[in-house]
Amino acid sequence: MDLELRHLRTVRAIADAGSLTKAAAQLGFAQPALSTQLKRIERALGGPLFHRDRNGARPTALGELVLERARVLLPAVRELQEEAVRFANACAQIERFRLGATHGPLLGGLVDRLATAHPSAPVSTYTSWSVREISTMVVEGRLDFALIGTCGQAPPPAADQLSWHTVGTDPVFVMLSEDHPLRDEPELELSALAGESWTDVPGEGCFADCFATACARAGFTPLSVFETDTASCVHLVQVGRAVGLCRATFPPTPGVVTRPLAGAPLSWRHLIGWHPDSPAADTAPAVLGHARTAHADAVRRNEVYARWLAARPLPDRFGTGASDG
Repeated sequence: MDLELRHLRTVRAIADAGSLTKAAAQLGFAQPALSTQLKRIERALGGPLFHRDRNGARPTALGELVLERARVLLPAVRELQEEAVRFANACAQIERFRLGATHGPLLGGLVDRLATAHPSAPVSTYTSWSVREISTMVVEGRLDFALIGTCGQAPPPAADQLSWHTVGTDPVFVMLSEDHPLRDEPELELSALAGESWTDVPGEGCFADCFATACARAGFTPLSVFETDTASCVHLVQVGRAVGLCRATFPPTPGVVTRPLAGAPLSWRHLIGWHPDSPAADTAPAVLGHARTAHADAVRRNEVYARWLAARPLPDRFGTGASDG
């Protein structure tokens, strides 16, 4: 068997995890399959790479040698790939916009504005729940821009590699069915919803923990939280199965009303990022401007949010991208 980069990644994963069982879970393998692969790698390299016992897996002297080389080689190969992709993109000299985004409300508006402003430039999109995946694709040159969100002031991924800028910051509102007994309240205390089940879209950041903390401060623990796609969240709210958490820019939807939470205990920051050394950096200021305009349009379309902002003593805290991240 010829040694491949994936084999070195496997060896490094086992060493970092400290056991085959943990490494298998992280790599998405069955433990027996990982054990079989490790045996093949060890045969190719001439001997055992790990001491294995009930306490886990520790590198042998040969394993330490292989890991030392792998920790140099793997980052070097990744950097080579990233630089090659960026070089190829720069050589192409074709104006294009490859957008990666989470499932938020701003992507459609940004696509529309870019297509209008640059009718001859191709615009493509890629969506994922994983902000890390999208950010990695921008770092590697497979996407030009990442349009994501973070809870409050939580830092974005790859902050040391990508240039991140704030598009806008919104409070988190609640979605209620149009038949909900609190539907006519202009603002809701979080504690008034203590007896409800909740629904929200999934994510990788700290939002779930921040929500749980806000509920604890309000004196309760949520009965249940259904994490699912946006359409399913809306359906659960429409039929009265749950109340939902949403960005304040959530568009008007039949059967659903949105209401602010008193004190705005939760907030969501929309960010756009790009690689500072990529060809996309030349058009980034214009793209940022389009993204901020798309956000402002979304704010205006939600009358509840627009009224809430108009009543705020500090309108620059929410609804704008005045501060960059």
